[in-house]
Amino acid sequence: MSTFELSSSGQLASTLLAVLAAAYLFARVEVEIEGEGGWAANLPTWRIEEHVLLDIFWGGRALTGYHLWMFSFIGVFFHFPLFFMGEWSLQLEARVMASVMVFWIVEDFLWFLINPAFGWRRFKREHVSWHKRWALGAPIDYWIFGAASVLLFWYGF
Repeated sequence: MSTFELSSSGQLASTLLAVLAAAYLFARVEVEIEGEGGWAANLPTWRIEEHVLLDIFWGGRALTGYHLWMFSFIGVFFHFPLFFMGEWSLQLEARVMASVMVFWIVEDFLWFLINPAFGWRRFKREHVSWHKRWALGAPIDYWIFGAASVLLFWYGF
């Protein structure tokens, strides 16, 4: 049986390309689902608007049924290769978690760019009520998860 193996840098590059492709496709799906109503504003789903745990773990955003199930699905989706291979390690988990973080940053940003109701010009705090905290022109989540993903990729590869 013949196998093809990438170097660590090749694995990182292919992982990032796959994550970017998945983020783009999922952003397209979300634009179709949500339209101009970001953060499931116009969807028939339950919402918890305020809770101290939402401030700590959810960036102050509402928890919706839509987002609970979507985030859970993406978590299982990114872990699928580990289930398929029957392997798990801290390094593999670091790769998965870093990939999930990059996925959500890119997917969220692309949602704004490709959404006809938003675009680059409306990617600002005053137009995006569901991202409560911003720094350097982007939601603070982007910076936190971006830094965490770099550390996790470093450990995972």
